[in-house]
Amino acid sequence: MPKLTKNVVDSDLRTRIFEDLFTIYSGDEAELSNHYTKVNDRQYGAILVDKNGVERYCRVGVIVAEEREDMTARELMQSEIDAYNAKQEEKAEKAKAKAEKAAKDKAAREAKEKEGE
Repeated sequence: MPKLTKNVVDSDLRTRIFEDLFTIYSGDEAELSNHYTKVNDRQYGAILVDKNGVERYCRVGVIVAEEREDMTARELMQSEIDAYNAKQEEKAEKAKAKAEKAAKDKAAREAKEKEGE
């Protein structure tokens, strides 16, 4: 089996943790302690086997944002969501431009090869 990339493996682990926390977990504290172990006052941890068959330690932490005078908590959360979405759109545009350039370069190489024949 080929070894999967870190991005693929880590994304899968995060997805599994979030699915467990938000869709599977029933609210029973005993059930929670079977899956997650308290690490400190800010984090819980779980051991999962990744797609490459390696045991991985995953931490779930809670970060409490500081109070701000210039915006409400809801505005701060929305600004972070908007910034994330903008960055994702930028990444998608760059990936699209890269794919278009690659296709154009490939076509140019193929045309040059035909001329050489």
